Amino acid sequence: MADAVVLNVNDLIAGYGKKTVVDRVSLTVAKGEVVAVIGHNGSGKSTLLKAICGLVSKREGRCDIEGEQSGLLLHPESMARKRIVFVPQKHGVFQNLTVDENLEIAGGALSDRRAVEDWRARLFATFPSLQAKRKQRAATMSGGEKQMLALARIFLSSQKLWLLDEPTLGLAPSHVTRVLDRIRDCAYREDGAVLIVEQRVRDVLRIADRVYVLRRGRVSFSGFAGDVDDRVLRNVYI
Repeated sequence: MADAVVLNVNDLIAGYGKKTVVDRVSLTVAKGEVVAVIGHNGSGKSTLLKAICGLVSKREGRCDIEGEQSGLLLHPESMARKRIVFVPQKHGVFQNLTVDENLEIAGGALSDRRAVEDWRARLFATFPSLQAKRKQRAATMSGGEKQMLALARIFLSSQKLWLLDEPTLGLAPSHVTRVLDRIRDCAYREDGAVLIVEQRVRDVLRIADRVYVLRRGRVSFSGFAGDVDDRVLRNVYI
């Protein structure tokens, strides 16, 4: 695990209106590290990611990105400038653009065109169905195909912090392992910091370095992914 902390969340309280969903959560994500957040439905996982991006009406505490306190990151240009990507459960693609056009925009962060083409070839190897639909507009694609395109876009971009909310949602089982392996690979190769919320617990634990378990908005367990045994999982979901 790398030592350089990219994301430092300290005593974060977040919610909507008067309702508190995340209650004094603290966590860190370092460069080259994949950190998983797991927990039952309604435990505050998605709200945690949205709060880091400033996408909730109620937020207290600190969210520091490379030592700088994050403000409201609602504008795509602000997130791009900070090299942060947030992929929500609802697919983050440009609906009116084709598959190729979506990938072209994402690849704009890479100056080496050979690197872009290499990445594109690897993406189509991971998602062969996208290659057959390169000229199709995203709006006409199925939910699973849009999710694949959203993931392909982030794999092609160069980011320092990835916030991923259930990236395998809607994907066929045959794609899940390849997608998670690619997330792990990108973190290692590009020294990216990945904070991932995922319902496929055993699958995400396989690629994660560390894990935080949320229960009713609070951290009930934190540690290395290899230390999460059946006892811990029973406490999460019972």
